[in-house]
Amino acid sequence: MVAGLAGLLAAAGVVAFGAAMLSGACRSRLAETDIELETLPRAFEGYRILLVTDIHRRILPRKRLSSLKGQIDIVLLGGDMTEKNSPLKRLDDNMALLASIGPVYAVHGNHDYKADIVEVDRILEQNGVRLLTDENVALERERTTLWLTGVDHPRKGGRLGFAPLPDLPAGAEKECRIILVHDPMWLMRLSNVPADLILSGHTHGGQVVLPIIGLRHVEDFYRTYSAGMYRWPKGDDTDREAMLLISRGFGTAHLPLRFRSPAELHILTLRRPASGVSEIRLIP
Repeated sequence: MVAGLAGLLAAAGVVAFGAAMLSGACRSRLAETDIELETLPRAFEGYRILLVTDIHRRILPRKRLSSLKGQIDIVLLGGDMTEKNSPLKRLDDNMALLASIGPVYAVHGNHDYKADIVEVDRILEQNGVRLLTDENVALERERTTLWLTGVDHPRKGGRLGFAPLPDLPAGAEKECRIILVHDPMWLMRLSNVPADLILSGHTHGGQVVLPIIGLRHVEDFYRTYSAGMYRWPKGDDTDREAMLLISRGFGTAHLPLRFRSPAELHILTLRRPASGVSEIRLIP
């Protein structure tokens, strides 16, 4: 009888754990973060970015995102906007929603290339999403510039297939720069990082993070840099550091499960210097 009861309790625990993981995959939070950048032009004080990464096959929350209209200056998509066998109509609807909030810039992720990439790019274009494939964009305000660089995920060759980081125009090397890249491990191939802020995703924060065990069967880099805000050495002669944000992303890979790694969207407000990242607020 005791053994039977123990078996029932164990089965109930497994069911509860599975339900928690399924529920976690269906929820999301909106993280609001103030980020202070040393070289940010005064005209960009308070500039607001909506960062969305790793949507995969999920439907973006229309009501929540529609409420942001008029409050966001730019939308950045950090790759994996869809995946193989995900309905293209869903991608179209998600892109249309984001484009209604503000100008959208995107980079590819590895799962975008596993889908019908020609159709993916066509849908982005028809919704006015600017795809950045190893190129710089000058964001202008009051005759000052904030540079945005999009790093394309390699179609072939793994991480060795990344193209060189595009140079900024002559004379702009010390101006404020944001780099948008899907996989943060891209940083490991650089001897110096000429940027003030790097935005990425890919990791899902581990997606399923078990108590005590934590992250298993992942490369050492991702154990250290799984999700959140970090400082990364620029590697130049100034000894300054870039801010690195790794998002847990909105969707899931392989199975619709999450545990202790909540899905998230981000509102980033750029500030001029005081003391680094000043505040992170979570909105359920």
